[in-house]
Amino acid sequence: MKKPSAGQKDVLNQEEAIVYFRLSRRKFYKLLQEGKDKPFMAMYGSRRLIIRTEFAKYLEKHPELRRRT
Repeated sequence: MKKPSAGQKDVLNQEEAIVYFRLSRRKFYKLLQEGKDKPFMAMYGSRRLIIRTEFAKYLEKHPELRRRT
């Protein structure tokens, strides 16, 4: 059975979010350290997971997180 791609998942881990959204690692990890009350973040134990649809909305307002191409 094949694993679903990041585009098919509703919740992504940090590494999947960086690759899927083409983010700057430094800026992304800094964003996660700033606070736990982000609307796109879900905690599973001590793990921080990213809600894909909410994070896409967040990126529309904050495009500076994306890598320069």
